Amino acid sequence: MQPFTTHAGTVAPMDRANVDTDQIIPKQFLKRIERTGFGQFLFFDWRFLPDGTPDPAFELNRPLRHGASILLARRNFGCGSSREHAPWALSDHGFRVVIAPTFADIFYANCFQNGMLPVKLDEADVDELFRRAAAAEAAGSPYRLTVDLGACEIRDDAGFVRAFAVDPFRRTCLLEGLDNIGLSLKHVDSIAAWEAAHGLPPVGGPGA
Repeated sequence: MQPFTTHAGTVAPMDRANVDTDQIIPKQFLKRIERTGFGQFLFFDWRFLPDGTPDPAFELNRPLRHGASILLARRNFGCGSSREHAPWALSDHGFRVVIAPTFADIFYANCFQNGMLPVKLDEADVDELFRRAAAAEAAGSPYRLTVDLGACEIRDDAGFVRAFAVDPFRRTCLLEGLDNIGLSLKHVDSIAAWEAAHGLPPVGGPGA
């Protein structure tokens, strides 16, 4: 998993609350067994018209938001079913950060397991970010933010600075690029010693 330290990128504002995982990645695309390739189906029912062409009214289809790597949303983002495909799709599309006042618990945890940082900010701060993004786009430029996980801080180039809280264990894992498998592999020698002490065959050995 790619470590996350500091990320600077443009923002795609999505002024919607209760965005559920079936909208993030619709159920008809869950048959794939790889973790990659889901980005093309992200927000499929919203991004595309019935004839398959991009819907110009959808937020992510606006020209200034192409290539955005920070998604700005409203409360309860990632609600609905617990499909891990939702962060897979967001990540594969190019998002590294999602900012919202609140997240669904399982989606929030899945983000950390897939190298993406979900940032919780107060409603008032999220409102301010939407305002700043709208002002930047009205002036013809995408809105940019820097998200610093080391300092647990988010900032722009015009004086906006906010601290955010992250569970220390999740923060460390993301800084080091460790998912559950990577975390286990850091202790492989200790695991092997425990197995040997309890008469278990080594992983991959006879009887494994």
